Amino acid sequence: MGLAVNLLFVAAEFGAGWWASSSALMADAGHNLSDVLGLAMAGGAAMLARKAAGPRRTYGFGKATVLAALGNALLLIFACGVITVEAIHRFTQPAPVQSGVIITVAAIGFLINLGTALLFMKDQHKDLNVKGAYLHMMADAAVSLGVVVAGVVIWLTGWSIVDAIVSLLIVAMIMISTWGLLKDSVNLALDAAPAHLEPAEIREALAALDGVNAVHDLHVWGLSTTDAALTAHIVHEREDADSLLMEAQKLAKGRFGISHTTLQLERTALDDCNHC
Repeated sequence: MGLAVNLLFVAAEFGAGWWASSSALMADAGHNLSDVLGLAMAGGAAMLARKAAGPRRTYGFGKATVLAALGNALLLIFACGVITVEAIHRFTQPAPVQSGVIITVAAIGFLINLGTALLFMKDQHKDLNVKGAYLHMMADAAVSLGVVVAGVVIWLTGWSIVDAIVSLLIVAMIMISTWGLLKDSVNLALDAAPAHLEPAEIREALAALDGVNAVHDLHVWGLSTTDAALTAHIVHEREDADSLLMEAQKLAKGRFGISHTTLQLERTALDDCNHC
């Protein structure tokens, strides 16, 4: 639904921007086009993530959601570059713009973008891939609102240069909202611990289990934008090793939401990890 509605609006908005000689309107259309591509990537990655693991891809396709989130961030940055170039061009060669067209089209865009963002709002805190789509659409809503304001100012004052100024303000807003998405997606692509998980806290929780003397070689990374994996060596002195393993797995899943765990139980710390 998000894809279909936004793709139709991009075509209409760009045509209106061209006709009205508005760089802000065309910039908004370009940014909306990057969102259409971003939504396509996010949706495609989500479908890929549901595919079962295979003999070669033993973790499945969950990482596709991470790559989609990263791609979304890069698309936004590229869109910012295009908008900036066009705005600078308008500073040097200002052109008259039709404020009425700008206000009308941008107002419609605001409603469409806000409505699309609401489709993703519920799950944006659970899934970085969904967060990428949500940020895209919320940024678009803010951008469209800014274009409406620019149109009103031009209508009242006749200052067409406001169109270029608003375009640069749009770029600043997009870059600020994109930074967190870019940082988190790069971290997950490099197999860093997901932002909501703290390895030191997980280590302390495992070490606090009854009979555990030490925890080493602990690794936490994202299998996708929603699922994480954990591996660790647990040095213990308990006779019921199977019970300890079940307790550790239950702790990882119940407290930290990690369902994929590989835990090695040791009576004494093995000398196979001097760098840990």
